Order: sequence, then structure tokens, then C-alpha cells
Amino acid sequence: MDFNQPRQTANTQFVSIDGLYLSLKMLRVFDPFRVLKNWTQKMLVSSKTGRINMLRRTILKTSAAFALALTFGAQAQAELNGPVNYIIPFGPGGESDISARFQQPFFAEKFGEDMVISYQPGGGGAVGWASLNGLSGDGQTIMGVNLPHIIIKPAQKDVGFTTDSLNAFYMFHFTPDAIVVAANSPYQTLADLVADAKANPGQVTMSGSGKASANHLAQIKFDKMTGALTTYVPFKGTGASVTALLGNQVKAQWGYTTVGAKQGDAVRMLAVAMEERHPLFPDVPTFKELGYDMVGGAYRGIALPNSASADTTQMWSDMIGEINADPAFRQKMLDGGFAMLDVNAADMPAFMEARIAEYLKDAREAGLIK
Repeated sequence: MDFNQPRQTANTQFVSIDGLYLSLKMLRVFDPFRVLKNWTQKMLVSSKTGRINMLRRTILKTSAAFALALTFGAQAQAELNGPVNYIIPFGPGGESDISARFQQPFFAEKFGEDMVISYQPGGGGAVGWASLNGLSGDGQTIMGVNLPHIIIKPAQKDVGFTTDSLNAFYMFHFTPDAIVVAANSPYQTLADLVADAKANPGQVTMSGSGKASANHLAQIKFDKMTGALTTYVPFKGTGASVTALLGNQVKAQWGYTTVGAKQGDAVRMLAVAMEERHPLFPDVPTFKELGYDMVGGAYRGIALPNSASADTTQMWSDMIGEINADPAFRQKMLDGGFAMLDVNAADMPAFMEARIAEYLKDAREAGLIK
């Protein structure tokens, strides 16, 4: 499954009364249909003329259509009922906020409702995620979710939620990890940084966003791959981490491609953790090109309260998928330094299973969890 390819949404198709009759006759699962069929047979059992038989067939076929409408009408159809509250479990200004605001106008244009963004920061996202399942599952409230956060945090201690308790229904992008240096840094290439870190163990300091984060796990994995020893310095958010880099408080940064997009000529990226080079940075090599099998970063998606129905979950998965498939939205995201991802509700279990195994393994090896 290639999660990087935009998905095609299904088109509604209409069938004839004859087709409905045949399909329902084969399925034989619609009780209203059987009731109506039996009724029409009793009403017309003594009919002999062609005109009456034609009427009989028409009634039977119409009954099939009515049965279908009755059956589906009896089900609670998921739909929006006013503006949607989109909760970001961090403060404003970060990548989660930026990407949500990119979605806003597309959501309003496509679905006719406003997407109102609010913030619930605290505990590196844990405060928001711990409260999510206490909210209504009517489809009017959604919340951003981030990897590896929702996997590592509950593995470390009780934070009020578990990974499996969150109803994440779509992962729509990630910000690839990148090693970033200031424009005036002596490190022109990744090899320069690795050589210095090997020659001077622990002396190459690297800022990053938080502990047990995508940046932190990337630093641990990279040190293991290279045999070098760097020192990770956590900051509260990517912005503070960039400030430390530009202020010469550290020698390099474990950041994201979004840093390169935002900071422009003030920084230089040495490598990005992608399968292929980012289209915004065609001159920046991937780690894989340089011999290090590293692909990943901070994954971002959306979740509903776990009380949301399957229909509501599918409705939201389809809507976010439609936005993600829009060429204008994809270009806006790429221009911001993001990398696109398409993991819908159906594919989420397999995607999460792989991420859980990877992150927990890395975190245990690093001593971040027992």
C-alpha cells in the first residue's frame, strides 16, 4: 500500500428499478422487501390478464426500491450539523496548527461548514488526548493526533489515554526529520558533521523539539547507525529549537523540512528522512542516498472520540481524503515543507501496528521506556 498517493473518492451511482429488484432478490436480506413482496403476491394471486401481471411486476419492482429506501433510511446516516470544532492539543503556531489552517478553506468549500480551530495544550499533547473520549462522538468535534507522541507517552507512564483508545481515522501528512545547520556553519555536508561527532564524542550539540519526540528518536537512531556520539538538547517546540540553532547555542538541529521552508537562506539542511528528495529542496540528499536507512518524522493525523459510530468515522475519513486529494491543497502543503501521506480509516490498523513496533523498539533501545 502506497500511502503517499492521493486517494480517489467513490462516486454515487444510480441503478434501475429492475437492477434493484434483481439485487435484492439475490441478497434476500431486506425484511421490508419480503413483506412487501408477499403482500403484493396475495393481492394479485388471482390476476390472470396481461395488464394485471404487468401491474404486479411494477409493484414488485417498486417494492424493491421502497425496501431499499426503508432499510437505509432506518440507519442513522452520518452528516455534519453545523461548524466543526477542530482541537489542536498544542499551542498555536506549530506544524499541527499550520496544517490544520491549510485544511480550513478547503473544508468549507467542499462541505459547506466552517472548521473552527481551538487549542488545548499541555503535557506534549497528552492533556488533549486524555480528554478526547469524554467528548461527544456526534462528528462535530475532531482532534489532531501526532506520532510518535501517542505511542511513546502512554508507554512511559499513565497519561490518561492509551494508544489503542484513540480513534485515529486519517494520517494526512508528516514533517520529515532533517539535520539542519545555520548558514554560516562549518558543516557543509552530513559527512562533515559525522566526522566531527566521531572525533569529538558528545561535543556536537543538536537541538530538537522535546523528549521522546520524533526528533529525539531520530537522533538516537542516527547515532547508532553512524557510531557517532552527539548530545541532544530538547526544547519546547520546533520554534525554540530553531532559535537555539540560529543563536549559536547548539551546533546543529534535529528539525524538519518545514524549518528549511520557513527559514530559507538562514539555514542549510544536510539531509532529509524521506524515500525521495523533497520537491521543495531538490539539492538536499536523503539519508538513504547517503547510506543511512532513515525515513520518518512527525506524523500528523486526526481522531474522533471513540464513541463515534462507524458511519461517522467513515464520513470523516472520506472528507479528509477528499481534501488530501485536492491538487491545490497538496501543493500548498508541499510549499510549506510538508510531505503528504494518505492513510485512511481502513488502512489505519496496519499503519499503526507497524509504527508501534518501530517506535517502541527504538524507545526501549534508547532507554526511554522499560
